[in-house]
Amino acid sequence: MDEKKILVELKAKIDDLNRIRSEILELNANFVGRFHQIDTYFNVPKGRLKLREVEGRSYAQLIYYERENIAAPKKSEVFILEISNPKEFKEKTGKILGIKSIVDKIREIYIYDETKIHLDFVKGLGSFIEFEKETSDSEVGNGRKFLEKLMEKLKIKRENLIELSYGELILNAENLRR
Repeated sequence: MDEKKILVELKAKIDDLNRIRSEILELNANFVGRFHQIDTYFNVPKGRLKLREVEGRSYAQLIYYERENIAAPKKSEVFILEISNPKEFKEKTGKILGIKSIVDKIREIYIYDETKIHLDFVKGLGSFIEFEKETSDSEVGNGRKFLEKLMEKLKIKRENLIELSYGELILNAENLRR
């Protein structure tokens, strides 16, 4: 199964996962589940390419996306392809493209008003919140406004917004340790 989506999304660093979780539940958001995910980012000349493996699943998702690098609600064009043999795929693709970084995270997913809210604990980086709202090209502006309002409801500060992917943040953290 493959699909192309247009999203409006944002990511922010958070200090208190429990406070944010309580705020999300007060909005009557639906809890989808808690997942251990490993994202392997590959070197590509444009956009971002990652293989997402979820513990307990026999398949993985190859996710290619192009997104604005801004610390604000941003438009993202995403293409997702299901991979039935992730171990072999990762090995071969890693040899061909090279592995850029690996992100190990625990993700809780909630749905609020057709918007996915992710609470992420990323090994080596800490806690984050992400919003993803599926939209169309003509509705990107409205999607950005919706995410801004959701930020206010959850008391997320603008200075905590992140422009980079977890893969890039991990790479930056590794470079700082060298």
